[in-house]
Amino acid sequence: AMDGARPPTSPTGLSAYVAVSQLLGLTLLATTGAWLGRYRGGVAWHSPLQFNAHPLCMVLGMVFLQGDALLVYRVFRHEAKSSTKALHALLHGLALLIALVGIIAVFESHRTKGIPDMYSLHSWCGMATFVLYLLQWFLGCGFFLFPGASFSLRGWYKTQHIFFGITLFILSITSCLLGITEMLLFKISDSYSHFVPEGILANTLGLLLVAFGLVVGYMLTREEWKRPPLAEELALSMDFKTLTEGESPGGSQ
Repeated sequence: AMDGARPPTSPTGLSAYVAVSQLLGLTLLATTGAWLGRYRGGVAWHSPLQFNAHPLCMVLGMVFLQGDALLVYRVFRHEAKSSTKALHALLHGLALLIALVGIIAVFESHRTKGIPDMYSLHSWCGMATFVLYLLQWFLGCGFFLFPGASFSLRGWYKTQHIFFGITLFILSITSCLLGITEMLLFKISDSYSHFVPEGILANTLGLLLVAFGLVVGYMLTREEWKRPPLAEELALSMDFKTLTEGESPGGSQ
């Protein structure tokens, strides 16, 4: 940067949307906890309450942490690319681990209670989303965190990675909405249509999930809010292209 240059600032409105997204995320976690604690008896492992770890883990991992991982490149706009990239991968990895705990909880709970597995639309969508999310994480680490992939191959995969990242976030929220509906129909099918407090609270959680998804999606699709490459990153990118593609900065072989 030139001497006397003003320190970099965030684009107008970005900080406000980041704050709203985090407020929505924390509120949906609190609402999930309130639903499970007030109406479903709470959460405990190796007990009849083990199943309740499933919705809590999926909302925390596959929605809140995944959403925050997607926003890393918007929030940390002026940090080193390597640090931002590592944080992006770390948050996604943490989301996967927490989601795995939630999946284990539901399978163990079903086995204990003699309930069949993987027959509902929610379970199909949820498992497909988790498997694809895991694959996306491995491919992302392979292409962007570890050396080996050429410049052109990275450039091609980056477009796919961004598309599937947003798609999997949408699928995660959709799976959660299906799970909330399924749980309500199993637990309070007789009273759900009478606007009982549990049904209203769970429906509110669904609306919060949609709102969180919309805010995150809006932030990801605002072109002017994308992270600008730093000058040193452009230089490194050109060096990497020269090494992997055999091209000089001028484009000659």
